[in-house]
Amino acid sequence: MGIRDELRAELKDAMRQKDERRRNALRQVETEVSMVKASPGFSGEVDDALYLQIVQAYAKKMSKALKEYEGTGERGQDLADVLRFEVEYFSRWLPKKLDETATRDLVQKVIADLGISGAKNVGRVMGQIMKDHKDEVDGGLVNRLAREFLG
Repeated sequence: MGIRDELRAELKDAMRQKDERRRNALRQVETEVSMVKASPGFSGEVDDALYLQIVQAYAKKMSKALKEYEGTGERGQDLADVLRFEVEYFSRWLPKKLDETATRDLVQKVIADLGISGAKNVGRVMGQIMKDHKDEVDGGLVNRLAREFLG
């Protein structure tokens, strides 16, 4: 079963179970898909690849918003809980990323392979890693580690 069918089955189940958080999250993804389909110049197919792309983008957007709401303290706690649920819920459809230790090892290896030093070379390290390992790493973490090692 593809991601598109899986999400639709999840939505039906959420509606049957009266699970509002899951239903709302899944409906939001459907809304995002509809917006992409209706956008000017869209000529692709609505397939699993599009759904995966939208789930990834949505989870990333919610993850960023979660960090902001966590910083607001008690005021933003309710919304932070909703966003945390959505990020965790959609994570099962996202590609797995390297943890900090593995990313640290990768950054050190690329720096050694390129034989470079100095903060001015952070872009070269970022470019090489993102070219070869884009779906495996968190770009922000790679950037922070490259600055740490080269700065």
